[in-house]
Amino acid sequence: MDVSPILWSPLRLGAISLNNRLVMAPMTRCRSNADGVPSDMNAEFYAQHASMGLIIAESTQICDRGRGYENAPGCYTQAHVEGWRKVVDAVHAHGGRMTIQLYHCGRMTHPDLIGGQRPVAPSAVAPDLTVHTSGSVAKPAPVPHALTLDEIAAVIEDFRVAASYAIAAGADGVEVHAANGYLLHQFLADNTNLRADRYGGPVENRIRLVLEVTRAVVDEIGAERTGIRISPGTSKRTAIVENDTRGLYGALVTALAPLDLAYLHLMFAGPDESLLHSVRTAWPHGFVLNRVNADLASRLRDVADTAADATALARMALANPDLVERIKKGAQLNEPDTRTFYSGGAHGYLDYPLLSDSPYQPSA
Repeated sequence: MDVSPILWSPLRLGAISLNNRLVMAPMTRCRSNADGVPSDMNAEFYAQHASMGLIIAESTQICDRGRGYENAPGCYTQAHVEGWRKVVDAVHAHGGRMTIQLYHCGRMTHPDLIGGQRPVAPSAVAPDLTVHTSGSVAKPAPVPHALTLDEIAAVIEDFRVAASYAIAAGADGVEVHAANGYLLHQFLADNTNLRADRYGGPVENRIRLVLEVTRAVVDEIGAERTGIRISPGTSKRTAIVENDTRGLYGALVTALAPLDLAYLHLMFAGPDESLLHSVRTAWPHGFVLNRVNADLASRLRDVADTAADATALARMALANPDLVERIKKGAQLNEPDTRTFYSGGAHGYLDYPLLSDSPYQPSA
C-alpha cells in the first residue's frame, strides 16, 4: 500500500500534539467496573494503543441518568477521576495522547440501567428499538421524559463538571459527543425534538443545546482542549431522522467555528461527498474524519489529499493495537472478533496478537 509521508508528520490539534495522523476512534467496550470506574483492563487496553497519534476514549457518561450501557465508564465522581487517572497515566507512559469523549445517552437507555429512573430526551418520543440491560437482556426503550428548562440547564452543568474531572484525571482534552443518536443529537433531529420553546422548532433553536454545552466545556477547560463529534445523516441504530442534513449541519458547524475548538470529529457514512466537502470547507480548525465502512487505503488517502487532517479508525484499531507499526511495515492486519466487542472479559480486548517488535509489550 502506498502511504503518504504526511501520515507520519506531526499534527497539532489545539493544545494536543500528535506525532502521526492516525486517531483511535471512541468505541464502547463495556469493560469498566459496575460503578463506572475505569478498570485495570481499561488502562492496559488504552496503553496498548498509545502509538496512535491520538486516542479518543469511549463514550463516557456525565451523570447517572446519562448511562446507556452496562459497565460503561463515567466521569462525574472522584472515584471516576482516580480510575481515569490510571488509564491516562498508562497512555502517557507509553508516549500517547488521549481525550475522553463525554456524552449523555438521553432516550437511548432503559430504567434498569439508570437506577429505575425514566430516560430523558428533548421530547416524549420513544425510539423504536431495544436496549441491552443488565445481563444483556434486551428490553424495549420506554417513552422518555421531556426535559424541562431547569433540567436542560443541569445537563449543561453536568457536561461542564465532567470536563473538569477529565482534565483533573490528566486527559489531554475532551470530546463533546453530539452524534450517534444520543441526547445532543436528539436535540438536533427533527423526529426527536418536537419542542415549542427556545430549544425546538427552527434550526437555530435545535442547535442551541449543542452550542451551550460546548461553550460551557470551553469556559471550563479551554477551547484548545475541546473537540466535538457529529454524525450527519447517520441514522443506523439511532432512530434519528434529519430532514435537511445540509442545512442543519451547515448552521451548526458555522456556529461552532468561532469557538476555536481543537478539532471537529466527523463521522461520515456517505454517500453525499458534497456534504463532507461543505463541512470541511466551513471548518477552519483541526479536522478528524471517520469514514464509516471505508477500507484503510481510502482513509489514508483522505489525509494525503488533505480531505482531513487525521483519520479516525475503530475496528481496525481495536484489533490491531500496533496499527501504526503494521501500516509502516505493510504487515497483515488482525481481523476483529465481533463476538467479543461487548463481552466484558480480557479475551478480544487485551489479547490481539502484537508484532514481535511492537512498542507495547505486556509486562507479564
